[in-house]
Amino acid sequence: MKHLVTALALLAATPALAQDKMTLLLDWFINPDHGPIIVAQEKGYFAEQGLTVEIVAPADPSAPPRLVAAGQADLAVSYQPQLHLQIHEGLPLKRVGTLVATPLNCLLVLEDGPIKSPADLKGKKIGFSVAGVEEAILTTVLGKYGVALSDVEMINVNFSLSPALMSGQVDAVIGAYRNFELNQMDIEGEPGRCFYIEEEGVPSYDELIYVANPERMDADKIARFLEATEKATQFIVNNPQASWEIFAATSPELQDELNKRAWVDTLPRFALRPAGFDAGRYARFEAFLKDTGLIDSVNPVSTITIDVTAE
Repeated sequence: MKHLVTALALLAATPALAQDKMTLLLDWFINPDHGPIIVAQEKGYFAEQGLTVEIVAPADPSAPPRLVAAGQADLAVSYQPQLHLQIHEGLPLKRVGTLVATPLNCLLVLEDGPIKSPADLKGKKIGFSVAGVEEAILTTVLGKYGVALSDVEMINVNFSLSPALMSGQVDAVIGAYRNFELNQMDIEGEPGRCFYIEEEGVPSYDELIYVANPERMDADKIARFLEATEKATQFIVNNPQASWEIFAATSPELQDELNKRAWVDTLPRFALRPAGFDAGRYARFEAFLKDTGLIDSVNPVSTITIDVTAE
């Protein structure tokens, strides 16, 4: 009994057990890309780290980084390519963690269509949803095959990437995610084929990252958040079926063939060390954006990303 009383006294005297609140803004509605976040929530890993995390899906997918920059949330899920540009625009943001550690973006065509190589896109139509980085990517991929960006017609199809391709409105789309659009098209009986941009001259990068305002962030809370998502990622890798069931159980909208397939295809792409980063990867992508004319100067890696566990 004496030991029990002592243990209870120690627990009562430990203020660290109080839950710290955090707000995380997603990049889009909840989908398998967010697996480690949802599993960490459902398995109680955030609570183990003394965190209460509010997960918010945005009404406007472009808003989360700007809301974090303005101090209206602790973290946002965003994209490495966009982060480089946003820093050059003057937004106070840094990458503090990684969610998906490989590109998902690809140049997508119909599997049985006339486009067998990016060289075949000369004089053709390419659909896109977000201008900017996509143009730099296309300039690089097409340029490898002797095709200039001016040799193709760019058409903004908003977020109807695969429908625009399947309907023949465009001959290819850029910005399609290999873990979603490929599965979506296959399910609908119109299989697609991806040209993987990191195999076509574009430097590899982290597709999904966590960004914070370095002037306002609490590095300790973020480090604990990342420790929880790392534990969740390990659980997912070790238990792919059980983790899918945990994830899908959070919403009836997730319980379909597309999300089930996307879960399997996304699983090997989650960052196993979400706090860690490859400085060379960020330096190379910054140089790539400069070379393609999207930015006028090159920022040092220290202004782009940080290891919060070393703070």
